[in-house]
Amino acid sequence: MYPKDKLCNWYHGQGLWAHVPKNDWNNWVWQLQNRITTAAQLKQYMTLTEEENAGCEFSDYKLAVAITPYFFNLIDREDADCPIRRQVIPRVEEMNIAPDEMLDPVGEEKTMPVEGLVHRYPDRVLFLVTDRCAAYCRYCTRSRLVSNAQDYNFHPEMESGLKYIEQHKEVRDVLLSGGDPLLLSDKKLAYLLKRLRAIDHIEFIRIGTRIPLFLPQRITPELCEILKNQGPIWVSIHTNHPKECTLEVKKACEQLSFSGIPLGNQSVLLKKVNDNVDVMKSLVHRLLMMRVRPYYIYQCDLITGSSHLRSDVKTGIEIIEGLRGHTSGYAIPQFVIDAPGGGGKVPINPEYVERITESEIIIRNYEGKSYRYALINGSVPVKHDHNDVIEEISV
Repeated sequence: MYPKDKLCNWYHGQGLWAHVPKNDWNNWVWQLQNRITTAAQLKQYMTLTEEENAGCEFSDYKLAVAITPYFFNLIDREDADCPIRRQVIPRVEEMNIAPDEMLDPVGEEKTMPVEGLVHRYPDRVLFLVTDRCAAYCRYCTRSRLVSNAQDYNFHPEMESGLKYIEQHKEVRDVLLSGGDPLLLSDKKLAYLLKRLRAIDHIEFIRIGTRIPLFLPQRITPELCEILKNQGPIWVSIHTNHPKECTLEVKKACEQLSFSGIPLGNQSVLLKKVNDNVDVMKSLVHRLLMMRVRPYYIYQCDLITGSSHLRSDVKTGIEIIEGLRGHTSGYAIPQFVIDAPGGGGKVPINPEYVERITESEIIIRNYEGKSYRYALINGSVPVKHDHNDVIEEISV
């Protein structure tokens, strides 16, 4: 049992779709078929701001709109700065291209030996298996690929990717992403996982997904059985705000966890969404309650049209400082920047080391107090008169 105050504001229900039969509402296919995908549909349920109206006019050329009914219910339609709203409803600022922004901010294209497969790190690959998502995040790093709004014409080559992995024995770790891999049918996903499991040198399979947040109805017993049978499979979900951590999501995460699927979370640091310590602390605490380990906080990538959502790097460092020592170690994610151009993930940490010499390291704790830790190479021999034993005593 969880304390009532921890659950009392966790969303539960059908909201604007209360008239829909529960069997339909709880069917993930129904949720996909009834997504909100146009400005006209948005206006049926809410009053768009001037910036949102203008953003919708351009969305067909930048990144399509798609919001599941379930996730739309989380939006505060009276709050123009609602953190859920800012993530999924277009704004005119998306058409502003700031200096250093790129269509491919983390350099995936230049490390793609076959279409849809990125081989950047020595022992692991990123396998993009679909170009579709249940809903589209306005800061999406792969907005050039997903939804095909930019006419990129991306077609994942599953067989070519599998062949490449089979031929490269240095690859031990495969991360399935896209789009969202959990939008694949059970049959196709089972086939893909079985093929990967049949490759002797593959030790580790991961899935990156936002399906449990956008479409928790997709986490069915049948899906969990597939993941369990082809395990161990690790799943990284993507949650940015505590309001996303609903009872439905908690149930979906528990189903995965009880099927032997370890869960981690990746957040993106976003302006007016989660760029303060209190919001992030609430988020990581709720994640742990849902059996999800906070894993990464990403500095928002330099994707074109994202400047209005990007927070300062210093804010990310301050958030980590505000968590370290003030909550459980398990609740503290690693803050990283995915280095522009393909440099990979670089950890960004607060400075806790004040000084290192040959004999000592001076460190700062979460309270700002300094402590001295003696180093072994700073030891000196001391002779004890009573037995002539030489001992190493740190100075």
